[in-house]
Amino acid sequence: MNVADALKSRISVRAFLDKPVPSDVVENILIASGRAPSGGNLQPWHVWALAGEDLARFKALVAERMKTSPMGEGTEYNIYPPALTEPYRDRRFKNGEDLYKTLGIPREEKPRRLKQLARNFEFFGAPIGLFFAIDRQMAPGQWADLGMYMQSIMLLAVENGLSSCPQEAWAAWYKTITEFVELPSNLMIFCGMALGYPDPEHPINSLRTDRADPAEYITMRGF
Repeated sequence: MNVADALKSRISVRAFLDKPVPSDVVENILIASGRAPSGGNLQPWHVWALAGEDLARFKALVAERMKTSPMGEGTEYNIYPPALTEPYRDRRFKNGEDLYKTLGIPREEKPRRLKQLARNFEFFGAPIGLFFAIDRQMAPGQWADLGMYMQSIMLLAVENGLSSCPQEAWAAWYKTITEFVELPSNLMIFCGMALGYPDPEHPINSLRTDRADPAEYITMRGF
C-alpha cells in the first residue's frame, strides 16, 4: 500500500472487533513512527500503550469514576477554541450530526447521544489504547510535531490492516490517566487513540467525513 492509498482509506473507526493485535505489530508501528519529523529533532512525543489486563483495569477505573463525574475531570487545555468561528463551527456541528445519523440517533434523544459519547472511554471496544503526552515546556511547534507522530501511527496502522481513532476526549480524564500510567510531573496528557481491527459491519464505521473544497485552503503562486 502506498501513502496516498493509506491517506484515502484512513478513517476514525468507532467500532472494533474483539480481536487481539500482536504486540510486535504495535511495537513496530510505534517505533517506525519515530521517524516522524520534528523541529530541531526534539522528538517531543511520549506514548503509552495499554492492552489486556492493564487496559481492562484502566477502563474499569474510568467506568467507576464516571458514576460521580460523568463529564470527566476537566482538561488542562482547550480542546477547541472557546469562541469557535465559521467555517469551523459548522464543520464541527455537521460532523457530530453525521456521526449520530449513522446510528439513527436524532438530536432530541440526548440519553442515547450521551451513551454513545461515553463509548469514547471504552476506546470503542478496541483491544489497544494509546495515550500521548508532551513535555510541559514545549511550544505550539512541538505540539505539531506530536501530531505528525500520531499521523504516522495512523497511516502505518492502515498498512498493517488496522484502524484507529484519535481521541481528544481523553483529555477530560487527564488526572486518572496520569495516576494510572504514573505520568512524570513534567509531562501533560494530550489525547488518546483507539487501535485495533475495525468492525466492517457496524454502521458507525460507514461515516466518511466531508472535506473542504481545496480552493478554500490552497493558494499557489508562480507556477
